[in-house]
Amino acid sequence: MLSTWLRVIRIRFLLASVIAVSNGLAISYWKYYTIDPIYAILTYVGVIFLHASVDLLNDYWDYKRGIDIATKRTKFSGGTGVLPENLLAPRTVYIAGLVFLILGASIGAYFILVRGVAIAIILGFAVIAIYFYSTRIVNAGLGELFVAIKGAMIVLGSLYVQNAVLEPAAIYGGAIVGILSATVLFINSFPDYEADKSRGRRTLVIILGRKTASTIFPMFIIAAYALIAGGIFFGLTKVYSLISFVSMPFAIKSALSLRKDPQGIDNIVTAMASTVTYSRITGFLLALGYIL
Repeated sequence: MLSTWLRVIRIRFLLASVIAVSNGLAISYWKYYTIDPIYAILTYVGVIFLHASVDLLNDYWDYKRGIDIATKRTKFSGGTGVLPENLLAPRTVYIAGLVFLILGASIGAYFILVRGVAIAIILGFAVIAIYFYSTRIVNAGLGELFVAIKGAMIVLGSLYVQNAVLEPAAIYGGAIVGILSATVLFINSFPDYEADKSRGRRTLVIILGRKTASTIFPMFIIAAYALIAGGIFFGLTKVYSLISFVSMPFAIKSALSLRKDPQGIDNIVTAMASTVTYSRITGFLLALGYIL
């Protein structure tokens, strides 16, 4: 049963939120030379709860709409398969999603009391967006934008909890982390193209078409690297942040694999695997660069 719950929560993908919080804390340490360990732990826990919530609710709604039944599941896309395999009841997954949302929001509510209105704005956006992500937001083709904003707000919020300031470096670093997360979501939409389209979902890949989407995919990668390098000149990243360019071979591999055949499942899976690796390495090394 535990393995089933870890599967439906998509435990591996929670790493994206861990990376976002880590970047916020790293920027806090870089700029203000201190980190409150209790606040840091609470931030990690709260953000992970919220991330688990969106994954659970996404699995529920994709199953209810028949998307998970119509799509071919891969290691990185097509849902967890828990509901189509009848391993858990749909209502149980939905309730679990709401419970995680409430738990995450409760930790956020505590930070509202100690840090004020800025956290209330960030938390309010998170709660509303999480609940409507799998229906209204994705249907409007705004999934990637939501994920990018979510990543940026996690970075900014993690720093604000520590120092109660709106640090420009956190806004800038948050944009980089957000792009990394959006890149993963974007490429993971390719295998679900037909299933999503047949059930009325409008992902960015559906809006652009697979050929055009595969052409603009490298722009996500170029934008992240450009922001990392460009931020050095404005004191928003550090020269040590360039260690994140170590991930470039994975970025190149993902772009070439997708460009070769944006419809062939083997090439897409290779591209997705490389993109996830690129995103994780870049995000972690970016955080490390802030504290070196």
